[in-house]
Amino acid sequence: MKRDNMVRLTRFKVLEKRRQVEQLELMLEDFSRMAVELDTQIHNEEKKSGITDISHFAYSTFAKAARLRRDNLMNSAKDLKVQINAARLTLEEAEAELVNAEKMEQRDGGRDEPRSAIA
Repeated sequence: MKRDNMVRLTRFKVLEKRRQVEQLELMLEDFSRMAVELDTQIHNEEKKSGITDISHFAYSTFAKAARLRRDNLMNSAKDLKVQINAARLTLEEAEAELVNAEKMEQRDGGRDEPRSAIA
């Protein structure tokens, strides 16, 4: 019974780690999509104003702000990639722990069966 609880707890940990990895991956996809949208807005604004030089005094303030947001998103995406890699490693560790717990449960279960058959 004690091993059964350990296996259930380990399964729960694995599911939780998988959920975390999936959420981080979804966030990364959202950040990438938003960055592409901001690139499009920047391009459109530069095309509309006719000024593409960021250092030009008349460069669009909207385009400057959009560039800043895009750059911040890209930095956040880099950080998320690091977090995703760390989460994947912890997921792999949890999965290995689950395999070990299931093996221990099977081994202990195998010991109990012959005893009950003999008794």
